[in-house]
Amino acid sequence: MPRSEDVLVEQYAPLVRRQALQLVSRLPPSVELDDLMQAGMMGLLDAVRRYQVVAEAQFETYAVTRIRGAMLDELRSQDWLPRSVRTKARQIEVAVSTLRQELLREPTESEIAQALSMSMDDYYELLDEAVGVQVIHYEDLKRHADPSADALEFLEDNSREQAYFDNPLNLLTSQGLRQALITAIDQLPEREKLLFALQFEQDLNQKEIALVLGVTEGRVSQLRSQAVARIRACLAKDKWDAISDSAEFQVLL
Repeated sequence: MPRSEDVLVEQYAPLVRRQALQLVSRLPPSVELDDLMQAGMMGLLDAVRRYQVVAEAQFETYAVTRIRGAMLDELRSQDWLPRSVRTKARQIEVAVSTLRQELLREPTESEIAQALSMSMDDYYELLDEAVGVQVIHYEDLKRHADPSADALEFLEDNSREQAYFDNPLNLLTSQGLRQALITAIDQLPEREKLLFALQFEQDLNQKEIALVLGVTEGRVSQLRSQAVARIRACLAKDKWDAISDSAEFQVLL
């Protein structure tokens, strides 16, 4: 095998792109392919410098491990919200979605806690830990963000309609998302609906909201986490982003 680092990096650079494409096809659209490739190139360079010739270990196998490891490290560094928090928020969303189907109405806090096999105190603690999860991320508003889609097709589709609907701003202002959010908020329990009205319509801070609701500031935070979980579960169920809104596209042509 050639000893020159430059020669090896150039020879195995296509391997970095292949690994990046495989990975990005299963990730949210907010993750940039170029960022993964840059991290992967650093992993490749690290592999070139660390590899020791062993009969049982091919360089390419070793390089793939280092490349993917570098890409995963890059993803972890970009995520400001710990995975544990996302996991806990997801637990609540799944419980809410399951109970809605069973009860045909919004579940109460006690019903959610029971579905999670938790005491109310443990459930409130879970809500506290889920603080920080957003209803939806701007960068992830992609109509064609099918994680099972082939990465090359995802990257190379340049049709005008595809480009329009793949623009997060267009999705953010779309009637589909607007109507889905209105429906989700309208289904909230009255207390959680009032909380959002006080926060976003009246522009009250958490302390002021607590005074209006007659609860502690910590309880306001818990109610908000619960409301966000309900809305996220509703958006996931409605599949609003799978509905083609061609009228909006035609207006802008």
